[in-house]
Order: sequence, then C-alpha cells, then structure tokens
Amino acid sequence: MKFATRAIHAGQEPDPSTGAIMVPVYQTSTYVQDGPGAHKGYEYARTQNPTRTALEANIASLENARYGLAFASGMAAIDAIVKLLNPGDHVISTSDLYGGTYRIFTKVFRKYGISFDFTPMSSPEEVEALLKPSTKMIWVETPTNPMLNIIDIAAMAAIAKSSGAWLVVDNTFASPYLQSPIDLGADIAVHSATKYIGGHSDLISGVLATSNETLYADLKFLQNSCGAVPGPQDCFLALRGIKTLHIRMDRHCSNAAEIANFLKDHPAVGDVFWPGFKDHPGHEIAKRQMRNFGGMVSFRLRSDRMEDAERVLKRSKLFACAESLGGVESLIGHPATMTHGSIPAEERAKTGVTDTLIRLSVGIEDSIDLIADLEYALA
Repeated sequence: MKFATRAIHAGQEPDPSTGAIMVPVYQTSTYVQDGPGAHKGYEYARTQNPTRTALEANIASLENARYGLAFASGMAAIDAIVKLLNPGDHVISTSDLYGGTYRIFTKVFRKYGISFDFTPMSSPEEVEALLKPSTKMIWVETPTNPMLNIIDIAAMAAIAKSSGAWLVVDNTFASPYLQSPIDLGADIAVHSATKYIGGHSDLISGVLATSNETLYADLKFLQNSCGAVPGPQDCFLALRGIKTLHIRMDRHCSNAAEIANFLKDHPAVGDVFWPGFKDHPGHEIAKRQMRNFGGMVSFRLRSDRMEDAERVLKRSKLFACAESLGGVESLIGHPATMTHGSIPAEERAKTGVTDTLIRLSVGIEDSIDLIADLEYALA
C-alpha cells in the first residue's frame, strides 16, 4: 500500500465488538484474566495497551520497519535508546542538534560513563576520524535543528555497519512522509511525535521504529521496565494526527518554500537556511534522501543585536512565539534562548546558533497571510 493509505489504515482495524471505525481509547490500567497468565494478549497497561498497540503498528508501517514503540515523550524515546549502551561506550553525534538531546547526552548520560563526541558530519571522513573501538552508536539528526543542515544517512549507515555501531536517526524534522531512514540503512528511526506526527500541538509523545529484532526486544524491555509510556488518549491523538500527515506535510513544504524565498529577498534578513535552495550545501543530498524539503526555515537578521531578534518575535502575530514545531499553526522561536538555551554559548556559536538566529515552524495557513505577518514583524 502507498503511504497515504497506510497512514489511515495500518494497525487500525474496526473495533470487533462495536464496529467503531476509530481505534477506541482503552482507558484501563489492567485486564481481567481467565486465570494466572491466561489473558487475551494484555495483562497490565504499562506493558501493553490496545490503543498504543495500534499506534506502534502504524508507526512501524510508515517507517517501513518491522517494529514500532511509543513513549511518553520524544525525550523518553531518546532516553530508552541511550540506555542500550553500557559504561565505557562511545557515541558520535552531530553537533547541530536539539538542545534537549544535547542536554540528556552531556548532563545525564556522561556521568554514567558514556562518552560523546560532536561533529558537523559534513563528510564521512569527519566521522571516521572519531571512531574508536568503543564506538557503539552514531547519532544523526537530519535536517538538523535549528540550522537545517543535511546529513547523508546512507553514508553514515555504511560507517556504522563497518565499525559495528548502531545508526540512530532523529527523523522529527522530516517526518516519515518525507524521509525513510530505515530504508537508507539506519538501525533506529526516532521522532518526537509531539511535532509533525501529532500535528495539532495537543499531545506529548515519542515514537521509534526498527527492523532489528534484538534491538526491538531490548527497547521493549526498557519501555516496560522504566515505564515512560504514553497514555491511551495521547496514542489516540497521535493516530488521529497521522491520518492527515501526508496532506499536512505537503502544505507545510509549499508554504515553507514561499517563505524561504520571501526572506531571501528581504533587506533586513541576512542568511536564510532552507535545504530547498540550490546553493544550500546539502541540497543534492536532500533531493536524494528526502521527498521534499520540509516545513522548517531558519534565518539570521543582518543586525547582530539580540533585541532586534526579540522585537521580530514580539511583533509577529500569526507566527506565535512558542516552543515546539510541526503543528498546523505557525510558530516562531529564538533558539539561543529557547530550544537551545541548554547548550553552552560557545558550543552554540560553533554551529551558527547566534543571538539573531530565528527559527520558523511554518504552518498550513494561507501563505499570503504568513508572509504579510513576517513583513510587518521585520519592518
């Protein structure tokens, strides 16, 4: 089946008892058993829940993977993945990545003896130079947050395979509709389902997908043992959002293209970061591994004063100043003080996250209105 059909039907059969077309919200903590161990596939809701089962099957299908797992947040999913490692293990990560990921790597897991190296991953040679016998994981985020750099997933997969490491790809910015990391050789694809998968800014959730049976079993064990599972209502909302993912992403992408081109010609704007530009250093890779260029746009003002960036965020109306991304409504953010504030200033500067960098999550409103809003904010 094609993507749009799987988005609506994969893992979602009509309820056998009522014929309900939507997967019910199984709001229960436990399940009656005929006797000890004699149950209908469900025994305790931290371990399994039918609404969550439907979401996990759907995510696996969309990512062209054998298995899917859902968590209480994107960070909970990342936490489970890093818990696959042992003290002494080494991770190579892209240096331009979500601030929360950087924080959990450096502030939580480093103290347990896991080491991390950060590199732009602009070439395979950069990554190969950091390989150690203890390297167990290569962590890729592409497009990156917030600079929208593009990393060659297939090239990173080849390095991971040759070195015996796992390749994990944070696919949040692209969504399964625009990019398929498992098909390109990744061992695990992970999302903050709060973003494009949910799509309506009304849930917190994380999901991952893998075709590796051993990894799945280990991650399933961690999901159950550590207990960071989503509630059935959030699983229901994620499934509801997924049904329109393909339609929404097409509109996000077309709006982002119009806004990126508007910003490129604006006299108050310096650099514009969007992989759809032919002069973007990752444009050709993006064309090869993505189906479109996404709904995120970042730009830097010509001014170098933070107060000018703050003024733009305060003046915009349709672009609401808020954390997060990927909802139907447009959001505007200041990475240096918001999403990436947990990264030290000197590290942010290395990746280009300066005081006048602004990140847009372009929604699905009418592009004419969005451009007018930015025109007013930048005036």
